Amino acid sequence: MTKRQEKILEIVKAEGPITGEQIAEKLNLTRATLRPDLAILTMSGLLDARPRVGYFYSGKSTNQLLGEQIRKLYVKDYKSRPVVVYEETSVYDAICTIFLEDVGSLFVVKKAGYLSGVVSRKDLLKATMGKQDLTSIPVGIVMSRMPNIVTCTLEDTLYHAAKLMMRAQVDSLPVVRPFSEDPAQLEVIGRITKTTITKVFVELGENMTL
Repeated sequence: MTKRQEKILEIVKAEGPITGEQIAEKLNLTRATLRPDLAILTMSGLLDARPRVGYFYSGKSTNQLLGEQIRKLYVKDYKSRPVVVYEETSVYDAICTIFLEDVGSLFVVKKAGYLSGVVSRKDLLKATMGKQDLTSIPVGIVMSRMPNIVTCTLEDTLYHAAKLMMRAQVDSLPVVRPFSEDPAQLEVIGRITKTTITKVFVELGENMTL
């Protein structure tokens, strides 16, 4: 928040409701000069505005406003492309895929297309310990299987997805919906990762003038 925005907030707290013209007069500025500041303070939720009444302080704390903003973010708006392999894919090919795609986990599907498990870098690392031929071991042997996979849906909030990842101690979640040919199964349509959550958090910090 700029010093001028802090001053505007102080004036509105003390004298609101107050019009933009009155605020401008107190700061010896034009209404046009203050318009961007008032817009930012209103969009951030610190001020409310009503026609023919003026601006008044919303009474909400920074933490309250930030919490409200976070709970308005949905998985459907931030999901990325899922990286998928089949149960029959070899551990060797899975290792190549995970590094070429630069992801922490791969979602494993059956030939029919529905989710059957997840294989992580840790799972693949364990599989390399020994003298087995990695080209002959399918990921279906080393993956974590359904129904022990934590998932999220398009309508879940990012906040909910982040809590699920923390609780399960995983680096990503498959975004799923009921499989069209068998609603009891799940189709993978995206992924949400810790990196996704971190990027959104940074964007919030850059965009919010609190």
